[in-house]
Amino acid sequence: MQSLEKTVQDDTATQEMLSLVLDEPERWAMFLDIDGTLLNLAPTPDAIEVPEALPGQLHRLSNKLGGALALVTGRSLAYADALFKPFAFPTAGLHGAEIRSAAGMHTLEATPEFQALKHALTAEAEHYPGVLIEDKGPAVAAHYRLAPEYEKVLEERMHHYAKVAGPNWALQLGKMVFELRPARSSKGDALERFFQSDPFKDRCPITIGDDLTDESMFAIANARGGVSVRVGAIGAPSCATSRLSSAALVRNVIAALAA
Repeated sequence: MQSLEKTVQDDTATQEMLSLVLDEPERWAMFLDIDGTLLNLAPTPDAIEVPEALPGQLHRLSNKLGGALALVTGRSLAYADALFKPFAFPTAGLHGAEIRSAAGMHTLEATPEFQALKHALTAEAEHYPGVLIEDKGPAVAAHYRLAPEYEKVLEERMHHYAKVAGPNWALQLGKMVFELRPARSSKGDALERFFQSDPFKDRCPITIGDDLTDESMFAIANARGGVSVRVGAIGAPSCATSRLSSAALVRNVIAALAA
């Protein structure tokens, strides 16, 4: 098996935690973000590339954990399934607005008013070349990675649309993206829902993510005596207890654990 000591170079605590996964797989549940964590970030949402070996590695690791591996993402559940086919892992999509677990499906729907808001936002974005609007059903994201010069004006406009949407939606900031999502959904809430049923019930969480949207699941992991891992260079403050420098290193860890 690929040596974890060689694989995990960033953080001793992370190395020790991953060694424990191999020794006591029945104790742990793993929750993984996708963009920037399992997969490298890309200029546009549709440009994401999935390494050929990764879906099978996640499947083998899930089997080692007795099925207690879930994807927790701002992407839709259907999008996550397409990335890692033919496997369909327990998944929280749209920051928890969609959840598929052993207990069944939980999905929020967009209201007619929110549908109209998305149409208005899409039409306005045509005035900002390079800004991409991603319709996620009960959520909508405005990506400005290709047009960083519009960050300030886009932030102002997204605050406007958040007010129009009302208290049932919240403005979520991310890496080069502003997103309106259901206010009652967060990645932390998604973890708590997973923990209500097997195979996640009574296990310690390992959470790995790279963005502000992952902080709520880091907090849950810390409160439950688990481990939280922030991916990326040291920058913004985080409540994560450990760090890995890149998505490539996360994939090396997955490969080592799945071997």
